[in-house]
Amino acid sequence: MVCLGNICRSPLAEGILQSKVHRDKVQVDSAGTAAYHVGEFPDIRSIEVAKKYGIDLTKQQARKFTVRDFDAFDLIYAMDTSNYQNMLALARNTADGQKVRLILNEIDSEANTEVPDPYYGGTDGFDNVYKMLDEACEIIATKIEKL
Repeated sequence: MVCLGNICRSPLAEGILQSKVHRDKVQVDSAGTAAYHVGEFPDIRSIEVAKKYGIDLTKQQARKFTVRDFDAFDLIYAMDTSNYQNMLALARNTADGQKVRLILNEIDSEANTEVPDPYYGGTDGFDNVYKMLDEACEIIATKIEKL
């Protein structure tokens, strides 16, 4: 799960998907394409909205997406097209690039809808992002279970 700073959207996506899959069978992580917040905890508003739904994000720390992530993960979900493009620019080959997807395309594969960055908005933005990610992660979890 990848966004820009790894403190708002991608930590939520990580926590939501982890809550829907078997932790011993599926590795879920998140990162940011920028190193603005490396080592920091998720934004308090992400922590609070996740807590409202019974998900704990307080053990997460921001990290930067690296080329090694292509080796570590089978699927890599971008929150928006900018971060999608940033990851594709790091792809070493076609196989790396094919792992990268826009997360909301799991809901509508033709829409190329982005998860809005709630950082500069109020709490409502975090609630809306949570709902979007929850719907996408439900679909992802169902697909993973069929593998």
